[in-house]
This record gives sequence, structure tokens and C-alpha cells, in this order.
Amino acid sequence: MKLRFQLLVVSFATLTIISSCKKTTKTATLVEENYVELHYNKQEVDIEMRDGVKLHTTIYSPKDTSKEYPILMQRTPYSSRPYGEGKFKKKIGPNIHLMKEGNIIVYQDVRGRWLSEGHYENMRAYIPNKTSNDQVDESTDTYDTIEWLVNNVENNNGRVGVWGISYPGFYATYATIDPHPALKASSPQACIGDFFFDDFHHNGAYLLSYFRATSVFGTPRPNGDQPIDTAWYTLPDIGTEDQYQFFLDAGPLKNLNHFFEYDIKDMTSISPDEMTDDFFWNELKEHPNYDELWQRRGLIQHLDKTKPHVATMIVGGWFDAEDLYGPLETYKNIEKHNEGAYNTIVFGPWDHGGWARRNGRTTVGNYYFGDSISEFYQEAIETKFFNHFLKGEGSGNTGLPEAYVFDTGKKEWKQYDTWPPAGVVKKTMYLSPDQELTDDRKDVVGVKFISDVTKPVPYSEDIKSVFTPRKYMTDDQRFAARRSDVLVFETDPLEEDLTLAGDIFARLNVATTGTAADWIVKVIDVHPHDAETNEEMQDHLKMSNYHMMVRSEVMRGRFRNSFSNPEPFVPNQKTNVTIKLQDVFHTIKKGHKLQIQVQSTWFPLIDLNPQTYVENIFKADEDDFKTQTHAVFTDSNIEFSVLR
Repeated sequence: MKLRFQLLVVSFATLTIISSCKKTTKTATLVEENYVELHYNKQEVDIEMRDGVKLHTTIYSPKDTSKEYPILMQRTPYSSRPYGEGKFKKKIGPNIHLMKEGNIIVYQDVRGRWLSEGHYENMRAYIPNKTSNDQVDESTDTYDTIEWLVNNVENNNGRVGVWGISYPGFYATYATIDPHPALKASSPQACIGDFFFDDFHHNGAYLLSYFRATSVFGTPRPNGDQPIDTAWYTLPDIGTEDQYQFFLDAGPLKNLNHFFEYDIKDMTSISPDEMTDDFFWNELKEHPNYDELWQRRGLIQHLDKTKPHVATMIVGGWFDAEDLYGPLETYKNIEKHNEGAYNTIVFGPWDHGGWARRNGRTTVGNYYFGDSISEFYQEAIETKFFNHFLKGEGSGNTGLPEAYVFDTGKKEWKQYDTWPPAGVVKKTMYLSPDQELTDDRKDVVGVKFISDVTKPVPYSEDIKSVFTPRKYMTDDQRFAARRSDVLVFETDPLEEDLTLAGDIFARLNVATTGTAADWIVKVIDVHPHDAETNEEMQDHLKMSNYHMMVRSEVMRGRFRNSFSNPEPFVPNQKTNVTIKLQDVFHTIKKGHKLQIQVQSTWFPLIDLNPQTYVENIFKADEDDFKTQTHAVFTDSNIEFSVLR
């Protein structure tokens, strides 16, 4: 049951860009179809690293050789295609402005991917204190690549910048660790920071919705470490558009193993001879806890090794379902460890990679935020950043703020000297027995609900099969609020604006009749009855009383005290579970209501918890899954960061 995957240059951001281009012609072609071919020369080289491995690199140099240009580089596991003489990308560089004004644009296949030699490791671990040329990581590969480029590419001005979205964003962050002296600017965008908290896990819960993407990262190349210019991996064909029902019928995670057993001679079928397994799937199922494998690969903990000569601009989307943890933690940790360095953050009303599109109207799912927001970012922020450090004086006086952030409630940009902004205070609100969200704690009781493993709460009311989910981040949550296994707590209509600016902590006191449970908290902006419906709204919905999800997060209960050392619940014993929800910048406007939803299933966004404790959920049996009764006590509270 496998479908040959023909989309060869695939990053999650790229998939989104392709999808959204089908929806609009508003921004039409701003440059000639063959602009790159008319204005750039293309060169493909194999650059030798310090251990002898050669990495395939494509260089686009302006045909105008009357001046020198900086180098802008992206390192990617998703291919630097198209390969071959006379074959050009339609667009190069971070945006069309940087492409049109002239820069040397470089793309490189990272070690072990596509036409680069070597062995690929998913989120290759950083090696500190290297003692030999055999000790290589993405930091050394970036350093060696820059060294070759500045010494061999004609008409370069000796300054290099790097950028990337999603996985390429991880490599852009990596470049700032033990960086080359010529590296002057880096913009990690939607950058993965740690695979136990980004993409495939959230606080220890497995993102089942990313199941179909697994093979992109885990299928071995058919000829070992030999280069290949065509896709060697496949995507599982689940045979239905109803993804909820597919995973419900599939049962325990171990029943999905057969999707990741390959015949490496014929990737479209399974044969008993010459079999191999998807190494990423094996890592996921054999390492369910935050053990040494995941800890070594995390990049956040190594950001004390960044250097002040590299300016950074971290970019993300407030509604990025894939990589929200990464950019926020990257910014905060560079800020913490590299005092005095130029380190800024840009967050807008985007889903994954939305800032790289030119759609005119900016929407995430059903929700409309304004016009030309991405275009503004590309011209007034991104281009300005790179030009200052790569073509200008590079002093740090860019005219840009420390934090350029978009208030997704008021739908406007704000500029601050710090993030979170100065003046943020903590505001604690309590869950009450009468389903109110209140400033004061009321009587302490346990509000109970039945968590039925045969009827888990959907994460979306849409019936579809998706590669990775995105629109749910702003979805209307009325469908969930009306279920008996979702607890709802909300304020009265607000009498004045309430601006949430920073992280949110849900401090739940809970109990369960079982020994295991997940806990999901959602922060929701309930719109008034007279709110106007925008043109992007799904036909069956209206903005009237729209329950817009602003932020949400899951905590796999076994990890409530430690991500490395899980532990069961004691049945019927009141227990604290604290969930950190990532930062928001959203104003709940006057007349709107602030709502909290609490539930224990979120399917199939995350996998189904058996609700009885097992050592490894990836190996749970069908009879391990039990319906349980949960309780949330009304001394639970939500701590918001509020801007005065």
C-alpha cells in the first residue's frame, strides 16, 4: 500500500507555497517567467569537506559582473534541484527583492541527501570540542562550504548570509554555532529546535498527523550513501480521505509498522528479500522518552556557542502548527547566551512558511488578518536586514526593532525593544464549577468527564487526509465545545481589551480512574454575534460566535514530572499537571469572550493514549486501551502574560 512520491523538492513550507499558488492569481508574476535564467549564471560544484566527503552545491551568480555581491546560502535536505546545465529555479533567494537587486545565491544538498555524498543523520547532533577532521557535523560542513565559496566564487564581497524555512531553518541556526568569520547574517525561519518538542512530538505526545511525512526523513537511500537525483522515498497511501476513521480503524501504533518496511529495489512494493526499515520510524518507536538520542540532537542547548559577529533575525508564524517551539526558543536562548549580539525576532499572522508567499490576502484557515502582510515583511523587514549586514555598514543600526510582532486580535504590527514587551504582567484566572473563567478561585470540586477511546475528540471537523495539518490552528472550536468530553470555561464579554503577550501556563489539578492520560488545553477568542464573515470562511460556518483557537498544547501525562523518566498516575489521586503553551500576541477585544477548553484526546492530531500505563505506547496492544473517567479540579488555573 504505497504511493510513489513525485514531488521531489519538498519542504513543508514548499508544499504550502505550491498549495496556496493554486488558490490565487492576485499577485500574478512580478518578474518574467525566466527571470533567473536571463539574469543569472548557474554553476554546480561538489565541495569537499574536511573529512573528504563532497557536498553538491548549486551557485547562481549575477551576469552583471561590474560589482561585487554578497553570498546568500540555503542548506537543505529537500534537494537543490533542478539539476543539470541549463535548468534553472523559477525563483531564488529569500524573496524577489533580494533576487532582483542581485546577490550570489547558493543552495546545497546537506550531507547524505540527494547528490551529496556521505551518511545522512536526521537532526545531526552537534559535536563540541572536536579533536580531528573525522568529527564532522552541520557546523563544520557549513564552515567548510563558506570557506570554499569566499575563496572560489568570483565577484563575492567576502560577506555571507544564510536563511532557511523549517528544516533548512535548522541548518541556518546551526551555521551560527562555531561560525565562519565571513558569516555576517543568519535568518532561521520556522527553525526546528528539538524533535521532541517540534514537528513529530509535542511534550512527549506523538504527532500522529505527521505519520505520512515520516518516510521523507527516514527512508535509506537505495545505494547506501551514494548520491541520487530522484526521490527514493514513498508516502503511505492510506486509501481514504477520512483520516480520522483510518487511524481509528488501524488501532494501536504498532499496526502501522508495515507502512515502513521497504523493498529497496522496488519502492512501490514489499518483498521478503532485500528489506530495510525506515530508520526515523524506528527511532520514534524505540525512543518514546526524551532520552540521549533526542537530547543529543536538540540544537537549543548549544546556542551558547553562537558568536556576536553573526547577526540573527528569527522568523516565525503565530499559527505555525509545525515549528512554533523552535523559533521562539532559538530567539530566547541566543538572547540569553549572546548578550550584546544583534538578535531580533519577527512573528506574523502566518502558518508554516506563510511569510515567503505573496498571496495578497493573508489568511490562516478560515481567518483573515489583512492584505499584503507577507509582502510588507519581505520588502520592509527581510530585505532590509540582509542588505544592512551584507551590503551596508553592518553596524546593527538597521532601523528595525528588536521585536517586530503582529497582534493577531487587533490585526496590526507592533514594535518593541524586547520580547516579551516591557510592561507585561502575569494574570491568573481560575476554572470554576459553573464553567466560568474567573479572577478568583471558587469552591474546589472535580469536574468529571468520560474519555472514550472509541470516540476521541477530533482536532478538526474537516473530513480530509492531509500531509501535515495547518488550518486547525485558527479553526472554529464550537464543534468541540459542544461535546460532553470537552470542558469549557469562559468569561463574560470583556468590558475592555485584554492583550495576551508572551507564554501561557496551564496549571491543572486532575485525577483519572486509569493510570495514564493526555491533557490538552486550548485558549479561544469567542467572537460576538454580530462579527462579520470574511470571504475565506468555509460555507457551513459564520464569524458570528466564531470560537477562534488562539493557542493550544498537549501534555502527555506520563511526562508531567520528567520527559526522560515517565511515570503512571495513581488512580483517583489528585495530581498536578503543568502545561506550557507557547507565546501568543493576541488581543481579546472588548465585547469578545476569553474561553478555555480542556480535553484528553485530540485525534488524530496526536496518537491515542491507552489510558492505562504501558512502557512504550508504540508497542501497546489493543486491550491496553481503556475508556476512563477524568476529573479537572477547580483550583486549576491559567497564568497569562498580559500587556498593560
